[in-house]
Amino acid sequence: CERSELVAIASRTQSKADAYASEWAIPKAYGSYQAMLDAPDIDAVYISLPNSLHAQWCVQAAAAGKHILCEKPLALSTEEVDHIDTAVRQHNVILQEGAMYRYHVQTANVCELIASGVIGEVRAVNGTFTFVLDNPGDFRLEPDLGGGSLWDVGSYPVSFIRTVLDAEPTAVAAVQATDARGIDLSLTGLLSFAGGVSGRFFCSFATLPRWHAEIIGNAGRIELDHPWLNNIGEPAHLHITTVSPDASKSMFGDNVTEQVTERLRYENVNPYSDEVEAMVGAILDGKAPVISLASSRGNIAALVALYRAAREGTVVPLS
Repeated sequence: CERSELVAIASRTQSKADAYASEWAIPKAYGSYQAMLDAPDIDAVYISLPNSLHAQWCVQAAAAGKHILCEKPLALSTEEVDHIDTAVRQHNVILQEGAMYRYHVQTANVCELIASGVIGEVRAVNGTFTFVLDNPGDFRLEPDLGGGSLWDVGSYPVSFIRTVLDAEPTAVAAVQATDARGIDLSLTGLLSFAGGVSGRFFCSFATLPRWHAEIIGNAGRIELDHPWLNNIGEPAHLHITTVSPDASKSMFGDNVTEQVTERLRYENVNPYSDEVEAMVGAILDGKAPVISLASSRGNIAALVALYRAAREGTVVPLS
């Protein structure tokens, strides 16, 4: 980003900070997070700590007058989001959640296509985000650090479903497979929306990598081969399938020769750069955050409800 500069790194120890700074040619290294927040020449911070620490350091960064880009999930409860909201408002700083796919033009294009009516009325949205996490020491497998496949990769399809529908779920249900400590290694979720619209997703730390999303309308569908845009530097594709204007009225949708597919291609994907650009625009130009705190809160509410549904084996309503 031309209007921002990476100037410092902070870690729990000076030695770790120094090593990282040396590897990536970062000018300054701080041996504690608070030391960096106390530095007067730093305008904004990126918080990429374990999930359980996000809320605490968002509040402390706000108190230090720093603008904040916080990795998703922003927090582990709606109460934590409310504390962050209070701190951000009190200290007049910008905060955005780092769900990187939201900042790329592909996601905006999907929303525009849906609004255009090209696939008709949306009836269902499906998403998958999986990979094999074979590292027993990873914080994403630690219960006390906010670990779990839903918090880590499931948050993306839940966010995507809510975003493209521009709505909050009325109820959720879920089934999970856990390890001996209760960490969800895989989870399948179902979100119910007004009007009978559904969202369905699968997330996992225990299956081969899979990234896919699909929006199904009564007149077509949109498919994304890289909806989460984690394929840095590679292309992503968006497929729009509709019924041919020449299709027979008796087709009933089962004749693929009467369907038409258009493909959009996005080169050299890097949504992390996009989210930094959006952060700079919010700070320097007063642009509205791409992800509002209200939207972040809605996602956390849905994730918490999905965990409850999985634990209790019941449908959980949301207000």
